[in-house]
Amino acid sequence: QVQLVESGPGLVKPSQTLSLTCTVSGGSLTAYSYYWAWIRQPPGKDLEWMGGISYDGDTDYSPPLKSRTSISRDTSKNQFTLHLSSVTPEDTAVYYCARAEGLRTVADDYDIWGQGTQVTVSS
Repeated sequence: QVQLVESGPGLVKPSQTLSLTCTVSGGSLTAYSYYWAWIRQPPGKDLEWMGGISYDGDTDYSPPLKSRTSISRDTSKNQFTLHLSSVTPEDTAVYYCARAEGLRTVADDYDIWGQGTQVTVSS
């Protein structure tokens, strides 16, 4: 079955760029109709859809984060990557990668999730 695993640093300094990678196994990033996203949950807050990339490489971003977010993929490695620039302590959260069928901006619509990775922004 499809499995997602997030990787990246657990601690990032303010003003730096956070980069996380999601490695997909048991399925292909280019499989027709699927959509791959980054979703985060700050402490005590709800899940927040950040953006994603479609099976054919189109990207979408949450408007509040669009100016700081970039999502790319490496199909040879079956990985997709999140870059979030100019981070502040408010970006501290558990970050998840997830898969849905078609573009979805609501976290509940995603059926396969990684285990999540804690990222703390602190000096």
